[in-house]
Amino acid sequence: MEWNLFFFINSVLLGIGLAMDAFSVSLANGLHEPDMKRSRMCNIAGVFGFFQALMPMLGWICVHTMLQYFKAFEKFIPWIALILLLFIGGKMLLEGIRSKGEEIEKPKVGFAALLIQGIATSIDALSVGFTIAGYGLGMAAVCALIIAVVTFCISMAGLVIGKKFGTKLSDKAAILGGIILIVIGLEIFIA
Repeated sequence: MEWNLFFFINSVLLGIGLAMDAFSVSLANGLHEPDMKRSRMCNIAGVFGFFQALMPMLGWICVHTMLQYFKAFEKFIPWIALILLLFIGGKMLLEGIRSKGEEIEKPKVGFAALLIQGIATSIDALSVGFTIAGYGLGMAAVCALIIAVVTFCISMAGLVIGKKFGTKLSDKAAILGGIILIVIGLEIFIA
């Protein structure tokens, strides 16, 4: 593979495709926390971007070093994503149902939950390492960086949209956010 316009367009398109789960989860986070500050939004989008770049690189490393071990693990990827997103989504859903009609301050998505979201939404990106296996290390790293930037931008858009509608749907935001995460988990599992 060589450095050309097709490489960059392909990397951006990979980033867009991989960022859709991160967009949906960002939307749910924005709904759940409508008063989120810009710095927190950047942190959340940054976590998603980081994991969306990390996973294809890990997949690339697996192809080049331990392919036989990764093949055995590959069948568990949908299960892992499903379990993680069902857990987080279920927790948000229960919080939304319990606090229905109450005017209490909603807890923010904690750092541990954010890491789990980042892993769960990007774990399917491990397989992208196979598609970029023909790249050298430099091209694979640039591709992963482009994916990270695209994911960051798309996640920020999800957070902004979620915040906007979160203030209008304040009592239903946690329920809707939880449902979104559960649906994403099911979609990853079924697809």
